[in-house]
Amino acid sequence: MTTSTTWRKSSYSGGTSNECVELAREPERTLVRDTKNRAAGTLGFTLRSFDAFLGTLKRQH
Repeated sequence: MTTSTTWRKSSYSGGTSNECVELAREPERTLVRDTKNRAAGTLGFTLRSFDAFLGTLKRQH
């Protein structure tokens, strides 16, 4: 069975900007990749650690 990953880019990036990161959620992790060099690979974070990271960003904003 083949599954495809749905990547999302922030609406703040302007849609055509190539200077941001994309995120994808999988059942047990969040993936992050650079839009300027998608072939360079991805970083994977557990859902818990990525949600904690986002929570910290939101509190500091």
